Amino acid sequence: MERLNAWNTYDLAMQQDCMDFAKDYMDFLNVGKTERECIDFFVAEAEKNGYIELSRAIAEKKQLKAGDCVYSVWMNKAMALFRIGEKPFEQGINILGAHIDSPRLDVKQNPLYEDGGLCYFDTHYYGGIKKYQYVTIPLAIHGVVVKKSGETVILNIGEEEDDPVFFIPDLLPHLAQDQMKKTASSFIEGEAMDLVVGSRPVIIDADTKAGHDGKKPSEKDAVTKSLLKILKDVYDIEEKDFISAELEIVPAGKAREAGFDRSMVLAYGQDDRVCAYPSFRAQMEVKEIARTSCTLLVDKEEIGSVGATGMRSRFFENALAEVMELCGQYSELAMRRTLANSAMLSSDVSSAFDPAYASAFEKKNVAYLGGGMVFNKFTGSRGKSGSNDANAEYLAALRSIFDEDQVLVQTAELGKVDVGGGGTIAYILALYGMNVIDSGVPVMSMHAPWEVTSKADIYEAFRGYKTFLKKMDFRNM
Repeated sequence: MERLNAWNTYDLAMQQDCMDFAKDYMDFLNVGKTERECIDFFVAEAEKNGYIELSRAIAEKKQLKAGDCVYSVWMNKAMALFRIGEKPFEQGINILGAHIDSPRLDVKQNPLYEDGGLCYFDTHYYGGIKKYQYVTIPLAIHGVVVKKSGETVILNIGEEEDDPVFFIPDLLPHLAQDQMKKTASSFIEGEAMDLVVGSRPVIIDADTKAGHDGKKPSEKDAVTKSLLKILKDVYDIEEKDFISAELEIVPAGKAREAGFDRSMVLAYGQDDRVCAYPSFRAQMEVKEIARTSCTLLVDKEEIGSVGATGMRSRFFENALAEVMELCGQYSELAMRRTLANSAMLSSDVSSAFDPAYASAFEKKNVAYLGGGMVFNKFTGSRGKSGSNDANAEYLAALRSIFDEDQVLVQTAELGKVDVGGGGTIAYILALYGMNVIDSGVPVMSMHAPWEVTSKADIYEAFRGYKTFLKKMDFRNM
C-alpha cells in the first residue's frame, strides 16, 4: 500500500501549527517527568478550561448536563476527565486512554549507604529498561517525601543549570575485559545500579578546622553524616523519612529538538506521554460532542497496569458511576450498557522503524517516523499472546472518520512475529465488551533514557484524537 509522509501533506500554515504544538508538548515534558508531575500539570490546565473536581460536584449535589466538564484524580497518579455529551450514556461514550508512567529507577525505602568514601542511594529499576543505558549519564531526582506528620516535601533536583546531578558509575575499559564478555542484559546488574549522591565528609561548622593543621582522621560513615546534614538543613528530611518517600531517578535535562530541520523531539518519557499530552489537549479542545468524551491518564502500565492507580483498578468505573449519577442516568445495568457500547482509542506508542536494526522489523507492517498516527490492530507477543485484537467493523468506522478529516494514519505491528512484542491497556478496557484499538505515535529508541519521535506524528495523533471525540458513534447495541 502507498505510504505518505505527513510533512508532504502540510501547507505552510499546518507546518507552523505542527511546530507550535510540538513546542507546547516539549514544555509539558520538561515539567512532567513523573506521574505526579503530569497530574499536577493536567489538573491546572483542566481547571483553566472550566473543569471542576468530581468530589466537589458530588458535595455540591451538582446536576450535570450536556457541556459540563468534571475530572477525578486518584492518589495523585491517575486521572479521568469527562465532558458530558448530548446522547444518553447507555449509547456509549468515547474514551481516550494513555499512561503517564515511564521506565526509570526508583529509590528503595532504606537507600542510604557509604562505601569507599562515596555515598549512594540504593535503587530498583521500574519497567523494561536496558540497564547499561543508565550508567554514566546525568540523572535527576524527582518525587515526594511524606513525613509522619503528613507534610509533603517535593523534590526536583538536577534539572536547573545550577542544580547538582547524580550518576551511576561504570568500569573503565582498561579493566573491563571480563565485564565485556558478559551479555548486554547482565554486564550491569540491577543491584549495581546505585546512585552516587555525595563524597565530601566535611561538615563546616564551628568545631571544624579548615586546612591541614588540626585535621581530624576520617570518621566512619562521615560522608553519610555530612549528606544527612545537608538533607536536614536544605530539605528538612531525615533518614527515616525515606520509608514514606516516592523518589524517581530520571535522566536530567530538557526535551530537545532533533535534526538540522528540527523535525523530531528527543526527550525522556515519551512512552507514553507523547500520547497522553495529545489526548489531553483533544479532550480540552473538542467541545461540541454528541457522545460524552472521556480521557484516562493512568499509572503502572509499564509493570502490568497493576495497583490502585493502574488501569486494572476500579477507579475509572467508580468515577464513571459517580458522573452518571450526577447526570441522573446511573443504574448498575445502565453503567454496564455504557461500558459495553463505548469506543476507545488506547493511546499508546508503537515502535518506529530503525534502519540500523532492520532485521527486527517487517518493513511492510511497521510504523515509520513521519508516517502519521499509528493503528496497531493487535499487540501482544508472538502468537498475539496478551493482545486485544480489534475487530474489522470498528477499524472500518475509524477509517471512515479519519479519511473524512484527512488525518494521516499508518498501521503497524510491534516487530517481527517471533522477535518479541508488548502490551498496552487496551485489553483491560476490552474486558467490558467495548471496541478498543491501540493508536498513537511511533517511537524510536523506545524505553531508552532519550527517545525519539516525529513532530508530524505527534500532531497527526492530536488531530486524530480530536476527530475521534467529535465523530465516533460506533456501539454494540
